[in-house]
Amino acid sequence: MRDLEHLRRRYADHVPGLLGARHSYAVLCPLVERPDGLHLLFEVRSAALHRQPGEVCFPGGRMEAGETPEQCALRETEEELAIPRQEVEVLGRPDFICNQAGFLMQPVLGLVSAAGFAAVAPSPAEVGEAFTVPLAFFRETAPEQYVYALQPDVPGDFPYETVGIPADYRWARGRVEVPIWYWQGHAVWGMTARLTQDIVRHLE
Repeated sequence: MRDLEHLRRRYADHVPGLLGARHSYAVLCPLVERPDGLHLLFEVRSAALHRQPGEVCFPGGRMEAGETPEQCALRETEEELAIPRQEVEVLGRPDFICNQAGFLMQPVLGLVSAAGFAAVAPSPAEVGEAFTVPLAFFRETAPEQYVYALQPDVPGDFPYETVGIPADYRWARGRVEVPIWYWQGHAVWGMTARLTQDIVRHLE
C-alpha cells in the first residue's frame, strides 16, 4: 500500500514531459508589425560564443527550474535583445521539437509592440545583430530542403539471444529534415527554419 500511495502522490499533479530528456529550452518567435506587414525577428549569435557562433536563431535558452516556456522565452528575450517582457503579447505555443540529442525545444509565439521593437539592443556577449524578415517572404519562397539519416549504432555485445530477437534485427531508423532560407546574407536554417515553417503553415 505504501508503494501505491507514493505513486498516487507522484502522479496526482504530474505534467508529462519527454522521457529521458536532459534539458528543455524555450525560444520566442517574435512577430513585429512593420509598414509592409508582419515580420519575424531573428538574431545572430555572437561570434565569441563557443556553441554555434554566428548562427541565426530566435531569442531563447535553457529553462530554469519551475519556469514555464513563456517565462523562459520572455526572460531570455529581455536578456538578449532588451525587449521588456511587458511589451510582448504572447499569442500561444506552437508545436515543439524533440531533438535527437535528447532535449525539447519549446517555441512561444509573441507579438512585440512598437515600443518593444524600438527598444531592441542586442547584448554584445550573446548577440551579434538582430534583423527582421517579412512573413510574406517565407510564404512566397520555398526553402531548400535537405534530409539526413539517423542510423542506429548498436554495440557488438548486445544480448540478442537473451532478449529474444535475431542478430539481424531491424532497428528503427530516423530522418531529420533541414530546411534553409537565405535572406540578405543570412541563412535561416535547421530548427529555427523548422519552427518558422510551422508558423507559416498556419497562415495558409
